[in-house]
This record gives sequence, structure tokens and C-alpha cells, in this order.
Amino acid sequence: QVQLVESGGGLVQAGGSLRLSCAASGRTFSNYAMAWFRQAPGKEREFVVGISWIGGTTYADSVKGRFIISRDNANKMVHLQMNSLKPEDTAVYYCAADTAVVGPGKYKYWGQGTQVTVSS
Repeated sequence: QVQLVESGGGLVQAGGSLRLSCAASGRTFSNYAMAWFRQAPGKEREFVVGISWIGGTTYADSVKGRFIISRDNANKMVHLQMNSLKPEDTAVYYCAADTAVVGPGKYKYWGQGTQVTVSS
């Protein structure tokens, strides 16, 4: 089992950057594929980016070239560097983990979310 805690959200102007982090508990973090999802007001939660056990990545088209996911297995962390932010990136961002899912899919473990607001 793994518990996830996100941090790093906030308010930023369009064109700016933010770095989200997800801290995981548990002893087998390296066995988990990790992902970031987001949910904007009035919309369904959507996949943003995922990273596999060995570092392979999958990005949603809407964030390709702007967002970068990375993982630090030694410190049980996943980071999301968000650059060139747009107002449409405004959402609650969730960290997710699963041992049997890579990329878009139904993840078993979720964090509580962190708010990202991009002003125009």
C-alpha cells in the first residue's frame, strides 16, 4: 500500500512555471507506476502524464512540450515541472500510483490533490 501527498500548487500568471511534487510512503515505491491527473471545475478528471517503473513517460497532447515528469525512487518522490502555463491548465492536480497501470488508466492510489491556478 502507498500513501501520496502532493505539494507545490499555487497561483501563477500565464506563461509562468510551477513544480508539483508528490511524496509517497511505503517500501516498494519503485514498483509503482506514477501519474498526474487533473480536474478543472465542472469537468471530469483527466490524465496529464504518467511515468513507468523504469522511467518511460506518456504525456497528454495538451501538455506535451510544456510539462516534464520525473521520479526519484531513492526519496520516493515524483515531480511535475509545468512550464508555459496557460489559464486552461487551472485545475486540482492529483498524484496517482498503481503497480498494474502505466499511462492513462484506473489507478488504485490517489493523493488529496493540490490546486493550480493560472491567471491570464
